[in-house]
Amino acid sequence: MEENVNWSGPILDNHFHLNRNGRFLEAARDFKHAGGTDVVLVHCPDFSAPPTTKKGHSETYADTVKMAEEVRKEVGLGVRVVLGPHPAAFAHQFAAWLEESGEQGAERAMENYRDSIDAAVEFYHEGKAHAIGEVGRPHWQVEEQIWELSNTLLLETMHMARQEGVALQLHVEGELESTYRDLASMAEKAGLDKNRLVRHYAPPNVSETITQGITPSVLIGKGAIEELMSTVESCSRGFLLETDYMDDLRRPGAVLGPKTVPKRTKQLLEAGLDEEYLWKAHQGIAEELYGPSVY
Repeated sequence: MEENVNWSGPILDNHFHLNRNGRFLEAARDFKHAGGTDVVLVHCPDFSAPPTTKKGHSETYADTVKMAEEVRKEVGLGVRVVLGPHPAAFAHQFAAWLEESGEQGAERAMENYRDSIDAAVEFYHEGKAHAIGEVGRPHWQVEEQIWELSNTLLLETMHMARQEGVALQLHVEGELESTYRDLASMAEKAGLDKNRLVRHYAPPNVSETITQGITPSVLIGKGAIEELMSTVESCSRGFLLETDYMDDLRRPGAVLGPKTVPKRTKQLLEAGLDEEYLWKAHQGIAEELYGPSVY
């Protein structure tokens, strides 16, 4: 007779977006009804018109914080909040301003990025945000100047994270070993504990020889379980799980649907994963990085 596998612990989705013009609370309810208990709500900008002033950044962040409060109250989930300048939005802004104003445009873009970081850090100091992100660099081919500018600002953000003691959620290109090596080198330059860097949308290879001490937040889609299970024994730190749920009515279920992490948690148990890894994924590492969940 096949053993019935049940998980009675918490279930955290480490990278979850919500949109007032999307399913919003209904998506959060789907996650809860599937067995989820906690989400890390990551700020998602208006890519068509990202803010250009510190006040504008603060206002958009405040709405993400407000959405988190509504999810806690109306749905009963624990919600931690991650605020920051999405690298895709800024890369497009960099390109437009560089074309329009040359070096003056580059300076303006850098100042706007710094304003967005400063605004996010203020929410962190107020206890309304629990990490900064998603920050990083473009995951597609861009002009060399934009790539260099993005890396300059990312290194600067790592210096800030060390000074403030705050974790960073990173959005970077998809390469495996080269990306982890590069990020680890940048963290060392900044004097930042590599564990405080969370690679969002991480590949399911969690071997520490690959991840270089950076915390992988594994996109747990189809096929991820097999590779994760084959590399987990060389991952003493553990990993986080995520869907990168977008809450976009034009693309239902993108990137992965809100029920995915609870479903994959059961499948990982069925595949023989030691429960210690699930406690780390759903509670231990998150508390280390972000502090206790907020209900």
